[in-house]
Amino acid sequence: MERLVERLEKAVERLEIVCQRPGMCEDGSSKGVAQYVQAFDALLAGPVAEYIKISKEVGGDVQKHAEMVHAGLMSERALLVMASQHQQPAENAFSSLLKPISEQIQVVQNFREKNRGSKLFNHLSAVSESIPALGWVAMAPKPGPYVKEMTDAAMFYTNRILKEYKDVDKKHVDWVKAYLSIWTELQGYIKEYHTTGLTWSKTGPVATEGSKSPSAPQAGAAPPPPGPPPPPAPAPTSSSTDDSASRSALFAQINRGEGITSGLRHVSDDMKTHKNPALKNQGGPVRSGPKPFTAPKPSCNANNPSPKTSPKAPALLELEGKKWRVENQENASNLVISDTELKQVAYVFKCTNSTLQIKGKINSITLDNCKKLGLVFDDVVGIVEIINSRDVKVQVMGKVPTISINKTDGCHVYLSKNSLDCEIVSAKSSEMNVLIPTEGGDFTEFPVPEQFKTVWNGQKLVTTVTEIAG
Repeated sequence: MERLVERLEKAVERLEIVCQRPGMCEDGSSKGVAQYVQAFDALLAGPVAEYIKISKEVGGDVQKHAEMVHAGLMSERALLVMASQHQQPAENAFSSLLKPISEQIQVVQNFREKNRGSKLFNHLSAVSESIPALGWVAMAPKPGPYVKEMTDAAMFYTNRILKEYKDVDKKHVDWVKAYLSIWTELQGYIKEYHTTGLTWSKTGPVATEGSKSPSAPQAGAAPPPPGPPPPPAPAPTSSSTDDSASRSALFAQINRGEGITSGLRHVSDDMKTHKNPALKNQGGPVRSGPKPFTAPKPSCNANNPSPKTSPKAPALLELEGKKWRVENQENASNLVISDTELKQVAYVFKCTNSTLQIKGKINSITLDNCKKLGLVFDDVVGIVEIINSRDVKVQVMGKVPTISINKTDGCHVYLSKNSLDCEIVSAKSSEMNVLIPTEGGDFTEFPVPEQFKTVWNGQKLVTTVTEIAG
């Protein structure tokens, strides 16, 4: 790592020397290197070098992660060099050229998943959530906004880092600034050289998977480590002939005009529910809101695991510092956290078909990648977050100011009388319902809107909820 930092520092010196030569930085002709490649080298020698330097000071998992990020950036540089010397390839060939970058993105994200118990997990998450920004080379016509979107995805975790280390260790605050500056500088770089997509050369041969390009910048930055050979391209799933035939048949049906309705069956008055109310009752009673879940009785011996289980992460329910970790629990119907304190948080990860009760007052609760999980808690002073989950039921017994639902399908929130002022924020989620208690002890179900209508009123966009009758 020390050698890498030294080489990046030397890169800065060499770039300064190059730019002092007449016409070298103005016309982009320095030793045949395209101007936009030189600009990318400047980004590597500036913000990237600073990020790697501070990551080394932080050490541990953050330092290892930084090396992986650097390898991804160097793979991207190799593609930029190729684009500067070759004409744009066919789509299938371009996909093959992108594989080194996509594989390195996966390496970065896998490292986070394998180190969820890390004390620097927020650092790893900030990087993993934003590293797909390296895929801007495949985004057209708006690669810049794509990088901005990925950068915003990191903000949730960088804000946590800033909050945790603001008055404790300035080094971590500097780390956040250095890392985010990479993507800020990259947006400016894209705006200047690749506004509508990766810029390819107008001359030279057409790029192919076997095309060669320098893998290390002439300015002196370290080359990327050799990666595994790309897997063979997947076979096409359908032919263009079949698609064409399907479209032709569709348009033939449409072009029949009024005759297209000739095959429809006539519905008489006695078959219409609004003219024959008796038909409404044939479908059974009107659906009411679901009852609050209860912990199911264990159906099998907890000491006798399923015979089909393969090596997997161990189930955890433990207090680590100020964090309660509840992970990889399956078919656990009696999970309880009772000895809580106000400063503690709970992180529930990959729990399936289980129920968890948290007693007392706690700072915050996060459910991540859970399925068919029931959560009952007393009081939360911060926020309850539900992320990347399915079929989750959450019941508030006391108070909670905010519940956030993100990338979740199927979520029932049971509020108490004391928590009716709770704010529920949702994004990219479906099948969400909030259940409000009634005087009789039952619950009334209210769906959270998923579809909206936006119109221009002449001065601004106005968005309203769209209700669709079933």
